[in-house]
Amino acid sequence: MPAIRIGEFAVDRIADYEGPFFAPADFFPDFDPAVVSENAELLGPRLIEPGTGKLMFSFHSFVVRTGRHTILIDSCIGNDKDRPSRPQFHRMRGPFIDDLARLGIRPEEVDYVMCTHLHWDHVGWNTRLQNGSWVPTFPNAKYVMAKTEYDHWQDFHASGADSPHALAFEDSILPVVKTGQALLVGDDYALDDGLWFEAYPGHTPGNVVIHARSGGASGVFIGDVLHHPLQCIKPAWSTMACTDPALSRVSRTRLIEEHADSGALILPAHFPAPTVGHIRPHQSAFRFDFAS
Repeated sequence: MPAIRIGEFAVDRIADYEGPFFAPADFFPDFDPAVVSENAELLGPRLIEPGTGKLMFSFHSFVVRTGRHTILIDSCIGNDKDRPSRPQFHRMRGPFIDDLARLGIRPEEVDYVMCTHLHWDHVGWNTRLQNGSWVPTFPNAKYVMAKTEYDHWQDFHASGADSPHALAFEDSILPVVKTGQALLVGDDYALDDGLWFEAYPGHTPGNVVIHARSGGASGVFIGDVLHHPLQCIKPAWSTMACTDPALSRVSRTRLIEEHADSGALILPAHFPAPTVGHIRPHQSAFRFDFAS
């Protein structure tokens, strides 16, 4: 997949996994199968797996090269992570570092890792296993996280909850805090390269999107505000993974309405390739048009 352009910024995507994931009735509590049959032309086999009807997902990171900095947005699933409740990804072994090398990037050349939120599938490559210990994958990077988000998962981890998110806090967040590489910021944090945070709570308490602007072009890295193009058709559908489904619905509807036909390139965290595109009005709701 060739580099995506946002003005002078070059953006590449590295996937840990792409393929069928949850059945939609398991993922969306409000799922109505009629929506899929009525929108078959918009969805098709690339978004809904034929036969099983499962949602097609991608778990990926974006690499942004601004000319001044190399930035990783969300660090995906990671290798060797104990995720027993997610057997598909338990102690995974994938070629993420080799894929990064194919882009001409060594881990030590990454300047920032920016996190839309701190769920297990967005922070995994923050660290890697070395001599039995979790160490920062990107030794020279600052790991930028919204403090609201960090505080929530710190309390969750301290509660002793049995969850992949608590495991991820232990093996993928705390090690970068211990090395002093974590940068805990406000929900309006801005990097002078033309990237900035905006709060979109609901999926998680401190969830943010990351705006990018360069050369008159704009893009929005939306994390999990939208998980699947079905949610453009049905913005009211929150997921089983949302901390606050009602607030998630508000944030998702706001994002869709603000960016429909805005010209901003939308870069979601889980849409399958080609992943990026634009939100357009469609009938009484919206659709996602993938960039060719």
